[in-house]
Amino acid sequence: MQLDRTIPPDFRTIQTVNFPTPQTVTLDNGQPLYVINVGEQPIVRLEVLFEAGTWHEQTDGASFFTVKMLSEGTKQHTSAEISNHFDQIGAFVDLSHSPDRANIMVYGLTKHLSTILEMVSEMLTDATFPEKEFNDLRNITLQNLRINLEKNAYVASSTLKERLFGASHPYGRIQKEERITALLTSDLQNFYHQRIKGRPFRVFLSGQVGEEEIALVNQFLGQSVVSEPLLPTTNPVVESQTEPFLLNKEDAVQSSIRIGRKLFKRQHPDFYRMIVANEVFGGYFGSRLMRNIREDKGFTYGISSSIAPMRQDGYWVIGTDVKKEFTNDTLTEIQKEITLLQTELVPEDELETVKNYLAGEFAGSLNTPFEIADRVRLMVLEGLDVDFYSNYIQRLRVVTAEDIQMIAQQYWQWKDLQRVIIG
Repeated sequence: MQLDRTIPPDFRTIQTVNFPTPQTVTLDNGQPLYVINVGEQPIVRLEVLFEAGTWHEQTDGASFFTVKMLSEGTKQHTSAEISNHFDQIGAFVDLSHSPDRANIMVYGLTKHLSTILEMVSEMLTDATFPEKEFNDLRNITLQNLRINLEKNAYVASSTLKERLFGASHPYGRIQKEERITALLTSDLQNFYHQRIKGRPFRVFLSGQVGEEEIALVNQFLGQSVVSEPLLPTTNPVVESQTEPFLLNKEDAVQSSIRIGRKLFKRQHPDFYRMIVANEVFGGYFGSRLMRNIREDKGFTYGISSSIAPMRQDGYWVIGTDVKKEFTNDTLTEIQKEITLLQTELVPEDELETVKNYLAGEFAGSLNTPFEIADRVRLMVLEGLDVDFYSNYIQRLRVVTAEDIQMIAQQYWQWKDLQRVIIG
């Protein structure tokens, strides 16, 4: 039978997604372990997470470098030996840092979990921060920073966050060469003892795991004595600015445009309305910004808007790179699209397309045990309701055209938006 390609295939709109409930275990030392036992492959991801992000540092840069240095040497093993330890079992280590937190994440085969835990435990209790490895990491970081500072897009994005929150705020603070150069290994050792070694943590174990793997985590991570951090969490003051920031570069071919404002966290009552409104405006390839500024005007290859909710706060940003001569026209068209959403209701068919896209995107983001674990981690760390993701699609589907108009009127007033143009 020949397939008639002129007839589109049947489809069904996604109304709900069954989100798995994690198993919660308390280790012997009182620390929580969250187990996401899903997947058919014998693989595992171990994540140990600390309240050790930028929010918690007294010396700028200490959090980032402390976390990155955990695999660079312990009392028992050198950097090369630690790397070889994981390489021999085909495990991958990711040391991550953010303003809110820091973590060690290791991917590997379930049968090698004991070997993984052995080294992770050592890194958390016996890291030594050797001088040579620190200098190497610092030099690499400085080189990357210098390269990034030549990129208009990097400078524009960093500047926007700095102006939305303030240069000293954890969400606005950006890497500075002089701060990196001034760091000492003693700064890292202090932060390590204040926020990581013997301090509270959370463990997330996902993949093909069961009682045996839970027992291993308890054996390696549940026996140490844990006490409260020496450094309290700070409460920095937000210092937002709204006047436009322009940095002219005579030799620049393009202008990087970033427009945005401080927003809110996921718990805010307007969160779901903002998701749908943002998607209509600039959240996907068929959005109004793309249709206007890319498809109709040809000013850019891509333009988008996005929401960045975090634990303590959030922001909304529009981003694009255009030829210099199109800068003002692009700003005019962006403002025009915002005004349109403020004054006219979104047609029902457009709204339904966006909701279907969001539902499909969400369902497609839960294909692997590690993607599910990412969602579980977010719910736990940000104190979200247990049904946050189970009811995610239903909450998006009840958003109306009137809701979107309200969002545009309340949050997207042009005078309230910070505008950064580099180029």
